[in-house]
Amino acid sequence: MKVDGQHFRSIWLEPDGWSVGAIDQRRLPHEFSLARIASVEAAADAIRSMLVRGAPLIGATAAYGVALAMRADGSDAMLDEANRLLIATRPTAINLKWALDEMQRALRPLPPSVRADAAYKRAYEIAGEDVAINREIGRHGLALIEEAAVGKKPGEPVNILTHCNAGWLATVDWGTATAPIYCAHDRGLLVHIWVDETRPRNQGASLTAWELGHHGVAHTVIPDNTGGHLMQHGMVDLVIVGTDRVTANGDVCNKIGTYLKALAAHDNHVPFYVALPSPTIDFSIDDGLTQIPIEQRAPGEVATMSGRTADGRIETVRVVPEDSPVANYGFDVTPSRLVTGLITERGVLKADRNALCRVFRDRIVAR
Repeated sequence: MKVDGQHFRSIWLEPDGWSVGAIDQRRLPHEFSLARIASVEAAADAIRSMLVRGAPLIGATAAYGVALAMRADGSDAMLDEANRLLIATRPTAINLKWALDEMQRALRPLPPSVRADAAYKRAYEIAGEDVAINREIGRHGLALIEEAAVGKKPGEPVNILTHCNAGWLATVDWGTATAPIYCAHDRGLLVHIWVDETRPRNQGASLTAWELGHHGVAHTVIPDNTGGHLMQHGMVDLVIVGTDRVTANGDVCNKIGTYLKALAAHDNHVPFYVALPSPTIDFSIDDGLTQIPIEQRAPGEVATMSGRTADGRIETVRVVPEDSPVANYGFDVTPSRLVTGLITERGVLKADRNALCRVFRDRIVAR
């Protein structure tokens, strides 16, 4: 996608042929800064600190992290250590484990002397596959927006609500939830996006709004609790969100607050879609509520907020009393019964085991 007319991906191989470049998402929206990742430890820190974030991008970063480890030492011991270090960074997003499993499969049978080249090749392929998958998600999701546009009056946009950031910043390019939006916008369809701010890290206000704005997509940032009101008053035509893990029966784990949007959508008969690449499907579990580990993050993310002051300084301020404890659950689970459909690279599917297993049988075998 584009930033002020220049094409960017969220992660790339640097011109030196071995180090990895990425957009430092911790600094957005106030500063567009590029970071260089030159070791497996730096890759792990980038994931842990959310320099990079979003399930597909976490997977791609982990794959490049393994490549960096193999460049330093192609031994079995280093391959094991890289896997241990990277898998511990974020517990919820299944793409992390998927990417590391892919790297293990590609590298374990090879002699140490050739592992580095093979690792960079597979990491590059994983990143490229993500771009292709998301492009197809956009193509299939576009049909849903076109359908919604049929009933609109001339000059009236299709209003789409999204949550957190499932845009190109969360993937390698295109995004998941935003891919249909970008396809519709680029085709000339009128769309308007309600962007949940998505506390506590404000990925909607800071990231989704930033990337939509730089691509020229009409949008409005709203407080997280506004979505239900908009739906009650007919101001939302459909909801499209991303996900960090989908179970074999179609339960969806996504950024905290997604479940509440699904409940509001269900109550107001607003279609609720989840856009996901197939590596986000975890066929090893059935019950999202009991089997998906929910990351609990640092209290400071809730207790403090950062922003730009009137004189241009970036400041962090505390918004919670010093003696008040804070709970910071990063994700929640939306039961499959509340999901209208799953937008995948192979079409829009029902959120149930039969549909997922029928369409992605090869993914089950691969795992």
